[in-house]
Amino acid sequence: MKEAFTEIKVDTDGGDTPPGLYEAKTVAEGINGLESVTDDKIELFHEQGFLVVDNAFPQSMVNDALEGLHDLIDGKAPEFKGIQFEAAAKDRLDSIPAAEKQDFVRKLKNFVEYDSRLKTISNDPRLLSVVSRIIDDVPDLWIDQALLKPPLIGREKPWHQDKAFFDLPSTAKVLGVWIALDEAMIENGCMFVIPASHHQGPVVHHRRRDWQICDTDVAVDEAIAVPLKPGGLLFFDGLIHHGTPPTHSSLRRRALQFHYIPDGVERVTEEERMAVFGSEGKDVEC
Repeated sequence: MKEAFTEIKVDTDGGDTPPGLYEAKTVAEGINGLESVTDDKIELFHEQGFLVVDNAFPQSMVNDALEGLHDLIDGKAPEFKGIQFEAAAKDRLDSIPAAEKQDFVRKLKNFVEYDSRLKTISNDPRLLSVVSRIIDDVPDLWIDQALLKPPLIGREKPWHQDKAFFDLPSTAKVLGVWIALDEAMIENGCMFVIPASHHQGPVVHHRRRDWQICDTDVAVDEAIAVPLKPGGLLFFDGLIHHGTPPTHSSLRRRALQFHYIPDGVERVTEEERMAVFGSEGKDVEC
């Protein structure tokens, strides 16, 4: 057990979440099923920067995804090392029983080539058809992650834009797909978004509790919550402002998150990305 954990990363960000950042007065409403993503819904996505789809995947596929994650966490693919634990587990990694391990995992990354069940979801023809229509191009899977908000200890993911993390041109289309595997509620850390915030373009990020938008620059009065049932999903633009609060619930909140880009998009350097999203050399404070 101890040797396996030595190669696994532990989250080192975090800190106390300021009050008032996640107090949405509105809850997003979804459409039923991927077949309901009509052209007018895609237009709405481009206006608002997000689209909620309930019942996108059947429970059988949700169960398959959970089994795939469990197998990766349990070490059934020994070559897979893309696991990150919550910082709260740092001093317990050597003694956590295998049956409890998933409740200390924060993130899994780059896993689709290690589990066919998870790859099946990322390659689902119905999903890719909608992705292609939204980005108006052939989609390429850029990032695959599983985001696990462990009961009681799952920390906040502060407000941010996903493109601030990606070494891609600031003009490149990036589409996020967040798929709930458990019921995601405000109490256990569902997604919050600020509608139409993607129209502001890239926003400077700061290293505080994470790589994030400055708390004072977040339009919290405009935030809405995005609760989802298992199998529901959220499409969101790579520039929309979004975040998730910490959980103090005993209920798990596990989700898959895929990011798709148009096939053939060229990469940029970290320095080029930071010139857009970083604060160095700019008259900004946080």
